[in-house]
This record gives sequence, C-alpha cells and structure tokens, in this order.
Amino acid sequence: MGLQKTITTYIPQGVFVITSKLNDKINGMTAAWVSQVSFRPRLLAVSIAPQRYTYEFIKNSKIFCINTLSKDQIDLAKHFGFKSGRSINKFENIPYTYSLKGCPVLKDAIAYFECQVISECQAGDHMIIIGEITDHKILKETAEPLIFKWDDFFGEVES
Repeated sequence: MGLQKTITTYIPQGVFVITSKLNDKINGMTAAWVSQVSFRPRLLAVSIAPQRYTYEFIKNSKIFCINTLSKDQIDLAKHFGFKSGRSINKFENIPYTYSLKGCPVLKDAIAYFECQVISECQAGDHMIIIGEITDHKILKETAEPLIFKWDDFFGEVES
C-alpha cells in the first residue's frame, strides 16, 4: 500500500461536491479534503488545487457550497470529479436548486453548507479556503455520508 492510499485509509474523510456560482455560470467538483475548523464563528475549510475551474469561481465570487453525498452516491461523486466544467456542463440532467447566496445545491445531497470565504492559504499544491457558514440544511436525515475510499475512485493507481 502506497503512502497516499495509507493516508486515505487511516485518516477517513467524507466525499462532497463543492459548488459555486460566478456571474451567470455554475460549476462543481468532488472533494474529500473538507473539515470544520472553528466553533466560533462556525468555519469550514476545503482544500482545492488552484488549477481547478471551481477554484476560479470561488476565488472570484467568494462563496461556495459543500454538498454532502450519501454512501450510495459514488457515481454522482465520479460525475463531478473526473471531468472539468470548462468543457462540459456538469449540471446537465442533475437536479439542483440554489442556496441563499446562489450556489447550486444538489437535490440528492444529504445536506449542504453554504459558506462566505473569509480567508485562504496555500498548502503545498492546494489552496485551503476557509468560509463562514451562511446557509445550511439537512436534506435527508437518515442517510449515511459517503466515506472516501481510494479504490472506489482510483483503483490500483497510486499517487
């Protein structure tokens, strides 16, 4: 087992779709590096590679939404994770609505947390974006969240 697979096995994380809106465009991407980072105020952080199209949206709009996926939504996670919104409309045939500030909320998500960006910092090859929760809702109280497992997304490929 390589180091990256070991890390993701022994430091479990959920799987989320991070969405944002910029002007009249929307985009989303799959992410596993999401965490609460403060009680007061309620702050959440997401780690995104700066070359990602969604990062461009968040950097310019200063808003993002964390959509929590359920354990049976691996295909939805892959849909938002393996192609760029620069070349396709990831929301085609995906039911969604909008959060308070206009970020896409997946209707099939189990919960969402919209955040206003308050800061960001570089961490190696990613940017950690910290946001204060401005809107949230539990959509499916009995659903269990999807936990990231390396092999579900990358098989035997090692990073």
